[in-house]
Amino acid sequence: MKQWNCIKWIGIVFVLAAGTLSHFLYEWSGQNYFAGLISPVNESVWEHMKLIFFPMLAFTLILLCRYRKTYPCAACALLTGILTGTLLIPVLFYAYTFVVGKDLFFMDIAIFIFSTLIGFLISSKIMKSCHSKPKCILPCILVLLLLLCFLFFTYAPPDMALFSDPAVLPG
Repeated sequence: MKQWNCIKWIGIVFVLAAGTLSHFLYEWSGQNYFAGLISPVNESVWEHMKLIFFPMLAFTLILLCRYRKTYPCAACALLTGILTGTLLIPVLFYAYTFVVGKDLFFMDIAIFIFSTLIGFLISSKIMKSCHSKPKCILPCILVLLLLLCFLFFTYAPPDMALFSDPAVLPG
């Protein structure tokens, strides 16, 4: 578990760095179609969920290639962490903007950091409580479904607040 603790902190730093850089990737790439699939194409909450989802998914895939046999619970733990961290972003964003009444830049950054930490904390809790290779079908299906939604809704978003820039929403 000591090695897993080190891996967890490497993952946190990786996701925070890659997520921060990916915020600018679409613009830096000259609005490249493929860059937009994995990085925010606008300021919507939905697009900002990518800041955790894709870096943590990349980290998970790399980690599983290297440590799949050493940590049989890693896939389930990390996929659950991806879901938790990613879905915390809209929950926390809409909770604080409901209370405060507006979007605050420093709170958005804090939510990104907090959601990343919680995603890895959940992963670690699952890793520590795991004694055999768990059935991981539900987290796999949900991560795959979320991946497909990101790919589809990037360029064909529904007409809902989650997919719109909060700064231009009425009210």
